[in-house]
Amino acid sequence: MTATVLTFQVLLPLTLLAWLAFLPAGSLVGFVMQAAGIGIFLFALAKVGQWAVPVWWLPLVYGALWLVALVAWPLKSNLAGLPLLPSGLSAWLFLALSILLFGIGGWFGTRALIGRSEPPVEVIDIENPFGPGRYLVGNGGSNAVVNAHVKTLDASIERFRRWRGQSYAVDFFGLGPFGLRAKGWRPTDPSAYAIFGAALHAPCAGEVVAAEGGMPDFLVPEQDQVNRLGNHVILRCDDVEIVFAHLQKGSVRVSSGDSVATGDRLGEIGNSGASTEPHLHIHAQRPAPAGAPPISGEPLALRINGRFLVRGDRLTGHNW
Repeated sequence: MTATVLTFQVLLPLTLLAWLAFLPAGSLVGFVMQAAGIGIFLFALAKVGQWAVPVWWLPLVYGALWLVALVAWPLKSNLAGLPLLPSGLSAWLFLALSILLFGIGGWFGTRALIGRSEPPVEVIDIENPFGPGRYLVGNGGSNAVVNAHVKTLDASIERFRRWRGQSYAVDFFGLGPFGLRAKGWRPTDPSAYAIFGAALHAPCAGEVVAAEGGMPDFLVPEQDQVNRLGNHVILRCDDVEIVFAHLQKGSVRVSSGDSVATGDRLGEIGNSGASTEPHLHIHAQRPAPAGAPPISGEPLALRINGRFLVRGDRLTGHNW
């Protein structure tokens, strides 16, 4: 994970920005395509990447640096003396690279924007389940480019059928000082993460149909691939189930059969189950058929406080 993040969220953007700033194309067409290709590619990275690591606002810095390089180019170039088209093999190769960046960035950027549209399923409105704090969406949206859970819609993969209810789930990280989600790059201690121990409240009135609070919180990146939900609460509101997973051991305050009102405390967020690091998993589904796995029901989408949340969105907690 660390190598991937450093490559695609630090080294690659900085390399592209340095190319634009210090080795601008020597022709008008070449520079326009260079700037456009890099700009579109950085936009796609901003929308597709999970920016909990290193920090959510880093794409804004990259965008500002791109704009500075774009504005500075005509100030340090003799525009009147520039040829229209590239000259020489290397210049044409750089133009081809710019076009490739434009194509890749355009495809992924467009898919990320499409993923912001609500999926073709019923969308359930709930209240904000968080107590005070700031939270970042790590997975969310209507396609796999921005939401890894969507791949569980593939019924041809047997193991995905057991988890199908989570197909439009939303995962949240916490945000601490300076927008950092943890004290350190990827500390092993779950308590070093901003979301660990954050309060979770019922976002709708209903009945608790399942609750588990005795499973351990793991050190990062250990996880339980068998008991994937870990400590969890499944809350049935009318004919819809809202599933909350990866809660903190000993924090769950409700039991199966309890009736809860909107805003009642359910527990605290932890790092139990199949959790790569402390976060809250929440999804909506129809109740699973009798005898079927608990999160195999028909998947539904969520709006929280009227927002269909997508990767990279931020949410401020509620003062219950």
